[in-house]
Amino acid sequence: MTTATAIIDISTLVTNDPSLGEGPLGLLQDAAVVIDGDRVVWVGESSKAPATDNQVDAGGRALLPGFVDSHSHLVFAGDRTEEFNARMSGRPYSAGGIRTTVAATRAASDRDLDVNVARYVREARRQGTTTLEIKSGYGLTSQDEARSLEIASAYTDEVTYLGAHVVPPEFADDPAAYVDLVTGPMLDLCAPHARWIDVFCERGAFDGDQARTILTAGARHGLTPRVHANQLTRGPGVRLAVELGAASADHCTHLSDADVDALAQGDTVATLLPGAEFSTRSPYPDARRLLDAGVTVALSPDCNPGSSFTSSMPFCVALAVREMGMTPDEAIWAATAGGARALRRTDVGRVAPGARADLALLDAPSHVHLAYRPGVPLVAAVWQGGTLV
Repeated sequence: MTTATAIIDISTLVTNDPSLGEGPLGLLQDAAVVIDGDRVVWVGESSKAPATDNQVDAGGRALLPGFVDSHSHLVFAGDRTEEFNARMSGRPYSAGGIRTTVAATRAASDRDLDVNVARYVREARRQGTTTLEIKSGYGLTSQDEARSLEIASAYTDEVTYLGAHVVPPEFADDPAAYVDLVTGPMLDLCAPHARWIDVFCERGAFDGDQARTILTAGARHGLTPRVHANQLTRGPGVRLAVELGAASADHCTHLSDADVDALAQGDTVATLLPGAEFSTRSPYPDARRLLDAGVTVALSPDCNPGSSFTSSMPFCVALAVREMGMTPDEAIWAATAGGARALRRTDVGRVAPGARADLALLDAPSHVHLAYRPGVPLVAAVWQGGTLV
């Protein structure tokens, strides 16, 4: 292994592989990891690590898989500081919400949008995120949605077409015509740049019938569904996601027993986005209810300029433990392996031979410190595809 690097003296290693260590996180103590190229090639006790030309001493700190963020809205311009300030101050605010960001995004140059995405990708990476899904959804014209996806594609393979975010103002009197655009010319232009299709199935956005039409049209173009579901109210989003074989139903804040049963019996991951509830003072999703029912749960910051302007997965881990009934181990799994499940990836979200060498080293002896020390910048080093970044 002349080109390999061994990371030794790891106090606690989260592998997410129960065959390698203790419990669902596959925990190993006093461990080492060997990476070669962009892959993990060996995992085990530090004293048994094979000889390598390169060695990194973890100094008795914890190592875990890089976070897998399966839900972000990074292609946008402007911000909504005034809206947030009014909401937090209890003042009425009548500006356009998502439509405000749409106007700013349409007016921005490609370079401005690209610089913005790069900034937030770097920000997330510094906090341990090594895999990111990025959606469109702030263009809402065929050309603006397509350029949003092209820009996102420079940063990730996990690109999602979200033309069905809201109905833009120019179609306010004819939402059916906008659905026709999203499932017709806009989809034709956008599908080559995306892997996924998403829809905001919610009161004030798209109803169940519209969402079904949009998602099935995307499937005919080879795009796999994801759904913004049950964020603001109970509705058809979650059960539609399961019925259509969506990779994830995201938000899952307001669920009926039938919704929980559907998720438990299907393969759709429930992706919980506590940053949105934190930033809007809304009720948090009940992660405990989902986990106890056997639902696969992922966590994501939902980085966007309106309802959750954070890129910090450690912050969301702390919120999930404090506010959503998750144990620290469950929250770490959801932020790594859970996100990988939501993206239908087996090469990320774990530290095991054959997996991508996406790793986060904490300035702490245990992964539990991510919830134990909220708000503290604990990520000391990040490897992405075997490269220290």
